[in-house]
Amino acid sequence: MTASPAPVAPLTARAQDVASEIVADILTLVRHETSSYDLPALAAGLDALRETAVHRLGQPDREHRHPGGACGDTLTLTYTGTAPGHVALVGHYDTVWPTGTLAGWEQPEASGDGREKLGGPGIFDMKTGLAQGIWALKLARESGAPVPTVTFLFNGDEEIGSLSSRPVIEEVAQKADVTLVLEPTAHGAVKTGRKGTGIFEVTVTGVEAHAGLAPQDGASAITALSEFVVAAARVAAPDRGTTINVGLVKGGSGTNVVAGHATASIDIRVGSQAEQDRVDAELDAIAVSDPRVRVAIEHDWNRPPMTLNAASAPLLGLAREVAREQGRGDLPDTSVGGASDANFVAALGLPVLCGLGAVGDGAHAQGEFVYPDTVPAQTALVAGLLRRLAEPLGG
Repeated sequence: MTASPAPVAPLTARAQDVASEIVADILTLVRHETSSYDLPALAAGLDALRETAVHRLGQPDREHRHPGGACGDTLTLTYTGTAPGHVALVGHYDTVWPTGTLAGWEQPEASGDGREKLGGPGIFDMKTGLAQGIWALKLARESGAPVPTVTFLFNGDEEIGSLSSRPVIEEVAQKADVTLVLEPTAHGAVKTGRKGTGIFEVTVTGVEAHAGLAPQDGASAITALSEFVVAAARVAAPDRGTTINVGLVKGGSGTNVVAGHATASIDIRVGSQAEQDRVDAELDAIAVSDPRVRVAIEHDWNRPPMTLNAASAPLLGLAREVAREQGRGDLPDTSVGGASDANFVAALGLPVLCGLGAVGDGAHAQGEFVYPDTVPAQTALVAGLLRRLAEPLGG
């Protein structure tokens, strides 16, 4: 006798019923290209995102558009709940892709096991998560259960460091009981650890001279920078999660001139505050061989390391309970090398869970894609969390 399939949890079943509509909203957002550096496109993309939220959820009870200046604006939409809890749903709408990328984008072939894939600039990182978050609140409301107040925060500068939106993110997180970040999953796992990130700018000033007539009078900034770069690479400690990548180098004014100026931009990833302090100290201690050369380092730690803090551990436990209730089994968690806006929230000691968005792969790569068959389950997971967070966590 064949066993009957396990019944589908109500929220998941409802999400399956409307999966085509959720995917349609995802594709609408993808069609609005939103390069981090294209302000008109960002404005239009944010308008489309707001229209999607209002279409599915109605007019928000509170709304504020925070000007981003040289960055995309940050939009907050608050929907008052029917219970005391307050949840922040955070996601960025900017992408790494230049405007015009969509026109040449080729849809991916199905996976080896025949699963459909959907591709597009920003579909994985992270427009699928944005649409799923909006629908999660819609499904939670329609279920008839008490729901918390939800504040959506959509920012347009995450890919370039959240330069204008960080204060808004921190303010919203401090007013909420918990923050759920709708970044893509790590192959279905939520993200409880992220590396801290730094972009250091190194400026080297040498002494210019004619490379043929008086090379001894010069002090090459390029030679000194080369020494610095090699020494900086030795500061990396992959076994401790610390990586150092010199991504950009510029310098000199001509082949026949001893270089008087050179610069380097260095991407640094660390897994702990102790490693951040060590990197700071060891880079500052690097000396170059020519005493006539000056080296200046601009330390810019963009995001602090994120770990599973004491405030977030119960939130992870709750997410796992919801996943089991919905028949998903164990919900894995993981640490990843990339950073997100969850880093800011975790650094404040507040409860936050990241990686609740898309299931797919290829962030920041031409093969970026999502599995559309995972959209209902991911949407239901967030909807279930919202219902459980109708009361403040631990309340």
